[in-house]
Amino acid sequence: MNTQQSFSENQEKSFEHLVQDIQENEQPAGQSGTESGAQQTEISIEQVQSDLNRFRDLALRAQADFENYRKRAIREREEAVRFANFSFVEKLVPVLDSFELGLVAARQNEAATPIVSGMEMVRRQLDDVLHQFGVEAVDAAGHPFDPNLHEAVAQEPSAEVPEGTVVRQLRKGYRLKDRLVRAALVVVSGGPA
Repeated sequence: MNTQQSFSENQEKSFEHLVQDIQENEQPAGQSGTESGAQQTEISIEQVQSDLNRFRDLALRAQADFENYRKRAIREREEAVRFANFSFVEKLVPVLDSFELGLVAARQNEAATPIVSGMEMVRRQLDDVLHQFGVEAVDAAGHPFDPNLHEAVAQEPSAEVPEGTVVRQLRKGYRLKDRLVRAALVVVSGGPA
C-alpha cells in the first residue's frame, strides 16, 4: 500500500507541475489579460485536472490488477506444490500398508524380535517425516462414522458400541493437510441386535 501512495503522490505532483506550467506560459493570442484568456486557462486547467483524475484512476486499477495477479500466482504456486506432494503421498500409501503388514507378520515370529525392533524404528522415522510434510493417519476406531473420512464396508450389531460409531478399522486412511488422500475402510456399529 505504501508503494501505491508514493506512486499516486509522484503522479499528482507531476500533473500539478504541468498545470502550473500551463498557467504561467499560456497567453492567448492578442489578448494578454482579457476574459477569453482566463476562460481558455480555466478550460485547460479543467482538462488537465480531468486527465489527472483519469490517469490516477488508471494507475490505481493497474496497481490493483497487478496485486491480484501476484496473489493469484502465489496461491497457484502453493497449490502446485501441495498437489505434487499429494500425488507422492497417494503413491506412498500402499507402500506404507505393505510395510505395516510386514511388521504385523514379523511380530508373530518370536525369533524375529531384532528385525521387529528395527522395522518399528523405521516406521517411527517414516511417521515423523510424513508428519513434517502434513500427512496424518485418519483415526477411525471408536469415533463416529464420518463419510468425509471413512468408507464403510460393513455394518455389524454391537451392544458395546453405539450405533453409527466405527467398530474397527480395516485399512488406515490418510490426509494431507486439509485434503483426504485415502478414506479409512471401516466397519460401523448398527447398534444392539
